[in-house]
Amino acid sequence: MTLVGEQNRAEHARLVAELRERLAHAALGGNEQSRQRHVDRGKLLPRDRVDALLDPGSPFLELSPLAANGMYDDDAPGASMIAGIGRVAGRECVIAANDATVKGGTYYPMTVKKHLRAQEVALQNRLPCIYLVDSGGAFLPKQDEVFPDREHFGRIFYNQATMSAKGIPQIAAVLGSCTAGGAYVPAMSDEAVIVRKQGTIFLGGPPLVKAATGEVVTAEELGGGDLHSRTSGVTDHLAADDKDALRIVRRIVSTLAPRTESPWPVVEAIAPERDPGTLYDVVPTDPRIPYDVHEVIVRLVDGVPSPNSRQSTASRWSPARRDYMGIQWASLRTTVCCSLKVL
Repeated sequence: MTLVGEQNRAEHARLVAELRERLAHAALGGNEQSRQRHVDRGKLLPRDRVDALLDPGSPFLELSPLAANGMYDDDAPGASMIAGIGRVAGRECVIAANDATVKGGTYYPMTVKKHLRAQEVALQNRLPCIYLVDSGGAFLPKQDEVFPDREHFGRIFYNQATMSAKGIPQIAAVLGSCTAGGAYVPAMSDEAVIVRKQGTIFLGGPPLVKAATGEVVTAEELGGGDLHSRTSGVTDHLAADDKDALRIVRRIVSTLAPRTESPWPVVEAIAPERDPGTLYDVVPTDPRIPYDVHEVIVRLVDGVPSPNSRQSTASRWSPARRDYMGIQWASLRTTVCCSLKVL
């Protein structure tokens, strides 16, 4: 079969460079001024919080990193949230962390979708869910799009109740503002941590209290760490700072029951028959040009075991992961549908 060839590589390389540029932009979060203001308040940057929570050297599978890309005048990189799966105290967990450097961590419509997606992953895989809360609630100019249907903001709390009923642990760390609807997140979690003189939980802040009752009250008096840890009972642990709060979260996760081992065997991976680096030579950048999808598959899945391999040769594909994946590819030339184990 004739491959697409070298002329395709330059265009693929350009597309990959563009993707990496967009990912890097989203990973930064807010602008430099917003990030500096965040640090000046004694807080860790959102991605530093996630890094401090994860086991050292362990991978982090980020979910929806380009959510809200090109939307809202590009004012909400990553939809003001970091979400993904990572290993905490030896246990895989779903992490949803508000990015307060982006519009105070407020919820755009796509932020809600990203939060819901993270919860769905936790539900489907029975993974503990950790919320790193630092949010001003809904983004008010877009609130008409945040609350309108069953797949929007209120669904977050429905999912929390569902996970609670299924015995899926949920842990919240309040590392900053936790205002309005977001105040229910730590209240509905199994355990909650709050940072003293930094984390606050209330439905309406001091300005709203003054407007409604005329009473002048500080944010700490209204919903600070001491109040919720010693009086209201909304939070279970009082932390000195971000690092202390994340240390407490790791300790909580370490007490959870271990995850049940997968019934699928785990064997040593075998390199694909064809070099994955030649994928750029196989798939044309012009969608009108047909290609042989077999050439794609043999560059992705495990190759045939050698005669001396201990692995059974009964299977055409050797598992390198714990799960099976169904692959269905279609092109103008051929359709391949098979169940196989992938790299």
